[in-house]
Amino acid sequence: MAERFIPYGRQDIDEDDIAAVDAVLRSDWLTQGPAIERFEAAVAAAANARYAVAVSSATAGLHIACLALGIGPGDRVWTVPNTFVASANCARYCGAMVDFVDIDPATYNLSISALAEKLAVAEKTGELPKLLIPVHFAGQSCDMAAIAQLAERYGFTVLEDAAHAVGASYGGEPVGNCRYSRAAVFSFHPVKIVTTGEGGVVVTQDEDVYRRLLLLRSHGITRDPALMHGKPDGAWSYEQVELGFHYRMTDLQAALGASQMSKLPRFVARRRALVARYNELLGGSGLVLPAVLPQTEPSWHLYVVQTPDPAQRRPLFDAMRAAGIGVNVHYIPVHTQPDFQHLGFRPGQFPVAEAYYSRAISLPLHTRLEDHDLAFVADNLLNHLSNNASKG
Repeated sequence: MAERFIPYGRQDIDEDDIAAVDAVLRSDWLTQGPAIERFEAAVAAAANARYAVAVSSATAGLHIACLALGIGPGDRVWTVPNTFVASANCARYCGAMVDFVDIDPATYNLSISALAEKLAVAEKTGELPKLLIPVHFAGQSCDMAAIAQLAERYGFTVLEDAAHAVGASYGGEPVGNCRYSRAAVFSFHPVKIVTTGEGGVVVTQDEDVYRRLLLLRSHGITRDPALMHGKPDGAWSYEQVELGFHYRMTDLQAALGASQMSKLPRFVARRRALVARYNELLGGSGLVLPAVLPQTEPSWHLYVVQTPDPAQRRPLFDAMRAAGIGVNVHYIPVHTQPDFQHLGFRPGQFPVAEAYYSRAISLPLHTRLEDHDLAFVADNLLNHLSNNASKG
C-alpha cells in the first residue's frame, strides 16, 4: 500500500471557517437563525441572483425546485445520463416521467444537436418535456443560450443543475444568474468548490418561485398572515398551507458556507491554475483532455481525462490507486442503473455518454493539492501509459 493518499477532492477549511462555526455554537441560534440569511446573501451576490434559498442538500434543492416550477405526476422531465442520479431522481420524486438527452463528446455536457433532434421527434409524437435539467458537468456551463432558444421554440422550462459550477461563468456572466433559466441549484458537499458539510442552494430571479421554495423547504408551513387561510389565533399561530418537507440548513452549516464563499474567487483561481498545469503536463500523452466552450469559464469541480481505449481505463485506475492517487470515475450513466432499467431504459440508448464513461478517469483536483502532488499524479499517469505502450 502507498504511504500517502491524494484524494480526488477534499474540503479546504481554515481558521476563519472554524471561528465562524464556533461563533454560532456560542450564539442563541443553531438553526433558523441569522447565519442562513448571510449565507444566502453571499451566494445570491456571487451568482448575481435576486433570491437564494439554502437547503439541506442539492438533491433537496432540485426536488423543491421541480415542485416550485409546477412539475407533477405525468409531466416529462429530461436531463443527461452523465450526472449523479439526483438530477433524474428529483423529477421522479414529483411523480414525473424521466428521459435523457445524450452528451457532447468534447465537453461531456448536454449535446445541443441531440436535444434539437429529440425535441423534433417529441413534438411529432406529443411527448415534449415540461422541464429540462441541463447539468453543468465538472464546473463548465452548458450552452445555455442555445438551450434557451430551444426552450422558447418548444415551450419547456429550464432548471440548471449547477451543483458543480459555483464560481463559473457563461457569456461573461456568473452561472446562477438565471438569464436562460427559471432557477439553478448549487451543491456544497465537501468535495465541491465551496462546502457547508452537506447543503445546497437554489437561486432564482422569480419572486413567485422564491416564495414557493421557502414554503416547501419547511413543511409547507407559514406564519405570514397574508398567506394563512384563517385569522391567526395569536402570535403563536402557523398554518400548513401545502405539503412541504424538512429541507432546512442549520446555522452551523450556513456560517461555514458564508465564510467559505468569501474565498470563492481564490478557490476558483487555484483550480484554474491546476487545470492549466494538468493540460500542460498531459498534452501529447494520448489522453483525451477536457474541452472548453469559448463562451464559458469553468470553475473546475472535476478534471476528467479519457484513455484512448476503454481497455486501458481499469488497469490505469488500479495502478493509480495502488500508487496512493485517489482517482475516481464520474459518472456511471444514470440510465444503466438497475432502478432505471426497471423503468425500461437499456444500455446502448445514449451511446456518447456510454462511450465517455468507458474511458473516463477523474484526476485529483482541489485547492489543497500542491504543485508537487499534481506533478506526482501526472508522472505516475504518464509512466503507466509509457510502460504499457512499450509492452504493446
